[in-house]
Amino acid sequence: MKITEKIHALKHTFFIPVNPELKLERFVYSFVIFGKENVYLIDSGVADSMDIILNYIENTDYSKNNIKTLVLTHSHPDHIGSAASIKEKTDCEILAHEEEKEWIENIEKQFSDRPVPGFQSFVNRSVKVDHFIKDNDLIQLETDLSIKVIHTPGHSNGSISLLIKEEKVLICADSLLLPGSLPIYEDAVETINSINKLRRIENINWLLSSWDDPSSEEQIPVKFDQSINYLKTIHNQIKEIKNAKELIPLELCKKVIANMGLPPVAVNPLVAKAFQSNIRNLDNVVFK
Repeated sequence: MKITEKIHALKHTFFIPVNPELKLERFVYSFVIFGKENVYLIDSGVADSMDIILNYIENTDYSKNNIKTLVLTHSHPDHIGSAASIKEKTDCEILAHEEEKEWIENIEKQFSDRPVPGFQSFVNRSVKVDHFIKDNDLIQLETDLSIKVIHTPGHSNGSISLLIKEEKVLICADSLLLPGSLPIYEDAVETINSINKLRRIENINWLLSSWDDPSSEEQIPVKFDQSINYLKTIHNQIKEIKNAKELIPLELCKKVIANMGLPPVAVNPLVAKAFQSNIRNLDNVVFK
């Protein structure tokens, strides 16, 4: 999908095995930036996404040999899944925030720390990060094409968003949490702070989220508001549960999910862990 002349979005569908009888359909976006001579990738989808990405590029005036850089917004399997294969095929340079290094370079460690169902089918193998990037870094891709790095922790400690100022495009990766989506985050307070950080950026025509279809200029404020309101709703639901601090994480998760009318598949260790960050910040003013 062409967003601007230089920036294209690719949608990758995959399935999370909830149990032997049920698979949850999900999707994630990766992004291709076409420069004057070279091609630059943002995220790599899941393990079988490489062919989709390379075939898309080969159907333009470019080839896989033009791919010079792959920026990983964070280390989760639906973002790094094809990174090792793309690196092997193209010898591109891989960039990421240093906080994500361990899980990118050691997927066995990531699975041990964060055992997502189906993990092994989502990531082909570990890959080395060539260069680390941090908040406010400017990645100069070409003379008139650059990426500003914006550190947006919350979903993960080293999550980053990317501003392509020349194209008036903001790639926010998994920073936004839309109503009804699985509430997965490491820190609820940092998630809200990161969203507020992004909403202060001006002169943006397109907001590109990994978990949502591209949003045009008039939709962008709505998306930010929806995400913050959803996080506040979750937090208020947790505050209303009697003895929430004393409940075991999965029991608290079950009560919150039921009260919010979310599907039962949302009762899982990742969501339960997210809600524990709310427990640690029950009276934080960001939720007012």
